[in-house]
Amino acid sequence: MNLGAPVWPFQWNPPYEDAVRRIASLGYSHVELIAWNETALTEYYTPERIRSLRDLMDGLGVTLSEFVSTAGKMASADSVERGAVVEYFKRFCHVAQSLGTGIVNTVAPTPFGLRPPALKNLPTSQIWTMETPSGLDWDAGWNAYVDTMGEIMRIVEDAGLRYAVEPHPYRYVSSVDGMLRLIDHVGSPALGINYDPSHTFPCGDMPHVAIYRLGSRVFHCHFSDNDGLTNAHWRPGMGKIDWKSLLRALHETGFAGTLSIELEDVPGVANSQQVAGPEFDPEMVLSREYLRLLASELSVPLD
Repeated sequence: MNLGAPVWPFQWNPPYEDAVRRIASLGYSHVELIAWNETALTEYYTPERIRSLRDLMDGLGVTLSEFVSTAGKMASADSVERGAVVEYFKRFCHVAQSLGTGIVNTVAPTPFGLRPPALKNLPTSQIWTMETPSGLDWDAGWNAYVDTMGEIMRIVEDAGLRYAVEPHPYRYVSSVDGMLRLIDHVGSPALGINYDPSHTFPCGDMPHVAIYRLGSRVFHCHFSDNDGLTNAHWRPGMGKIDWKSLLRALHETGFAGTLSIELEDVPGVANSQQVAGPEFDPEMVLSREYLRLLASELSVPLD
């Protein structure tokens, strides 16, 4: 296993070159890049920019662990909107190939594109609910999502990639059971999970048990800690997740990929208006050293 970091907690919007340099300077060997939308995918990730990013990463000795984008309207009730997502994946996978990674990632979509509340508001909310129109055909919605995923997986497989779906509260995939159900229905060996315990722990997963159940379908991980109630992203060791058991489970199931430290609710983290402040770097260093210490105690290799 190896440690990595995504660019967006350092720099939300492109350009990402400085974020990549900063991640490398903090001792991380892997990095994640992102395209938040089609504009970024087409206007930032040009052939020239892709070449310069690859040269930069090669020069710094870091590897692109996965390329991330958004699920869009993959689960829309509108077949035209779902078709547009399939077309988007063609460009998405092409850019991922060109950047030199073998994994693409999006969060799972919500049924019919419904808008769930922000889980971090749960502790201060009296009634916790989500607006849901009547008359939706839930069976048809699920089947349409599965069909769309089948089309997407053909694109992913043809590109020689793997698709790591990321669970998120209130989505079609919010836990290990949702992921296993999707795998069973889609039937592609290139479909797996980007396991983020700060998303699945508050949805009922015991993280290390989830890893044992998922086995070889764990393609990539996002690591952060939380309270088991919200989807806060603290540094590992600051919440309730049993990191020792989680590392042991990953090792025992043969995971050899990237543990990408994705912090959101820590001092100095970037937002859409500003880059990460200097107080963010110690959070990343402490995260790295905490996980390395646990791995050493377990005799689990962690670069």
